[in-house]
Amino acid sequence: MEIVAEENYSRLDVFLCDELGLSRSQVQRLIKNKNITCYINANENITRSIKLKPSMKVLRGEKFFVEIPPSENLTHLEAENINFEVVYEDEYLLVINKPAGLVVHPAPGNWHGTLVNGLVYRYPELKNLPNFLRPGIVHRLDAGTSGLMIVARTQKVTLMLQEMLKLREVHKKYIALAHGSPAKHEGILSGPIDRDPNNFMRMAIIENGRPSLTGYKVLWSMNKFSLIECNLFTGRMHQIRVHLSALGCPLVGDNLYGTNDENLPRVYLHSWKLDFTHPVTGENMNFRQNITQDFIDIISRLAKQS
Repeated sequence: MEIVAEENYSRLDVFLCDELGLSRSQVQRLIKNKNITCYINANENITRSIKLKPSMKVLRGEKFFVEIPPSENLTHLEAENINFEVVYEDEYLLVINKPAGLVVHPAPGNWHGTLVNGLVYRYPELKNLPNFLRPGIVHRLDAGTSGLMIVARTQKVTLMLQEMLKLREVHKKYIALAHGSPAKHEGILSGPIDRDPNNFMRMAIIENGRPSLTGYKVLWSMNKFSLIECNLFTGRMHQIRVHLSALGCPLVGDNLYGTNDENLPRVYLHSWKLDFTHPVTGENMNFRQNITQDFIDIISRLAKQS
């Protein structure tokens, strides 16, 4: 499997975890066992001569060849009949409405029951795409997040959409239910984000992290809760969750970033607006997906609290 770094990363193991969906220990084992080869230039295939280390920096344009042994991987991707709604489809791409609780792609300990398993069941040709663990996946939603996602149906469109996302030509807005209320009802959050050095499961605002921008607008506040529209200008892992938590308004149901909502089944975050230009036809694509019934129910429940 070949992976090209589209931007700089502070650590090789972080980059590979994000790209492969593997755990940190699994990635470090692959590096130790020399299952990773690095090329300094993706076009010239110049092999990096130094020994790869988990802590080494990754530079934009570097290409990695990853050989995942059978003990860490699937021999094939199983097609499964998974419940999700297709909002739009043509021969080039899909727009889907992902339900909350559905993991996007397979990874160790969770090889079945993912969105990708369902995609290859409905669209078998996706199995022919190069990244067989994430065929057609150009951006992700956390398992607990519901709403709109784009899926590519060909490798050419995959690369085109990835470039559009990098250039911020895909516009995504989310609805978040948060504890508290921001002092300012509208603004832009710009804290740089990277892995939390004290907890690898979390992301955090770190001085030398990757530039991150989230626009926000409070739609309403009552009873110590707020409904907030978030506009993603960058696409960092857990970006909205990290930025709103740093603002003092962690999402309802988000125990990873500072709340105490163990009795709630999900993080209340929903991808509700998706706007982009079709990469092949040039058509303006505009999609809206209202929040789910469970989201409406929790708003109603919290609004009634005294």
